[in-house]
Amino acid sequence: MIPHHLISGLQDGPPVVLSHSLATNLSMWDAILAPLEQQFRVIRYDARGHGASSATGNDYSLQDLVADVTDLLDHLAIERAHFVGLSMGGMVGMGLGIDHADRLLRLVVCDARADAPPTYRNAWDTRIAAVMAGGMAAIAGATVDRWFTDGFKSDALAVARMRMMVEATPLEGYVGCARALKDLDYKRRLGAISVPVLYLVGDQDLGAPPEEMRAMQRLTPGARFLKIAGAGHISVVEQPVEAGTAISDFLSDKH
Repeated sequence: MIPHHLISGLQDGPPVVLSHSLATNLSMWDAILAPLEQQFRVIRYDARGHGASSATGNDYSLQDLVADVTDLLDHLAIERAHFVGLSMGGMVGMGLGIDHADRLLRLVVCDARADAPPTYRNAWDTRIAAVMAGGMAAIAGATVDRWFTDGFKSDALAVARMRMMVEATPLEGYVGCARALKDLDYKRRLGAISVPVLYLVGDQDLGAPPEEMRAMQRLTPGARFLKIAGAGHISVVEQPVEAGTAISDFLSDKH
């Protein structure tokens, strides 16, 4: 499928695709667009069953989510692009790096783990059951609480915006993507990634702990690792200046 997408920045700049987390949409990237648009052709898209992208049932695989990106690149006649993904988007990025490295220039994986231990899988079962019974509102508060630090949560307007984004996520899209993430199994294959990779994580991320992402970096040839101070799981929303600068510098190979 061709996901809903928006293009901004330099028309003739190097392309960079931005892939958001579960239960958000392409507007998740708004706060870091400015530094990217000055150097790149920025392509944001809504993941399958999120935002304005259609939900094709509620049983997806990670391969489906990866194929949506290659379909989008084909649709836009882009041979190779930079890719930046956060959480679910970062998992999609790892899938691209492992199986479709020929479509990538550089890869940034933000706040994403690479495997699905039993506690992780069980948590998805619990959340899926909750939304099936009570809709997205049933998990919105706990989701936002888990994503952010206490400092961010003191900003009522910012918290409300993120909660609204979660609640607006189509139920089918959430359930389908959550089922896909239960089968996450990229950690054992990270050594196959041949493009330059930056692993970026908030220092207070509970969903993809920094020590886990550091281990992923060690398994990936030549990969870099950066920890963002004062950030939880959605680091690009919580610390957009630091995260945006780090991403744009890496993609332009300044460091």
